[in-house]
Amino acid sequence: MEHSVLECLKTRRSVRSYSDKPVEQEKLDAILEAATYAPTGMGRQSPVIVLVQTPELVKKLSTMNAAVMGRNDIDPFYGAPVVTIVFGNKKGSPTWFEDACLVAGNLLNAAHAVGVDSCYIYRAKEVFSSEEGLTLLKDWGLDENYVGVANCILGYGTGETPVAPPRKPDYIRRV
Repeated sequence: MEHSVLECLKTRRSVRSYSDKPVEQEKLDAILEAATYAPTGMGRQSPVIVLVQTPELVKKLSTMNAAVMGRNDIDPFYGAPVVTIVFGNKKGSPTWFEDACLVAGNLLNAAHAVGVDSCYIYRAKEVFSSEEGLTLLKDWGLDENYVGVANCILGYGTGETPVAPPRKPDYIRRV
């Protein structure tokens, strides 16, 4: 069965090397809008997405993320010019974590659909649980009920997009 959405879902890969070419505003708007259409528990739409494009703030977030790993010699955002952080509101819904994960998934797939490369980067919870992270939350108008779930970096890769390995044979169990 051929369908462009199915093909997009099968061909999206994580990209780990980015140019400094900015992502066009029209594409960012489309990606972010698509992310907001992810399913959420009881339709509460409790997640929040923070878009970061300022190079200094992207660098700061990368440094904070690397510090969680105990590393100061790497850029866990791989030079991507855009970082989106998906937050779950633990007071907003009993399914806050799952809702935020679905938003991140929509965001990554929407990026691929419009020709923008992406990668899901972990450690958002730890970064935004720190004193410095909590200060950023406050600056962004979010309270301590918001938990960092995903960093989704966006940009244009510098190399060839990786090819998906074959799926494991027992991935699906029919019972």
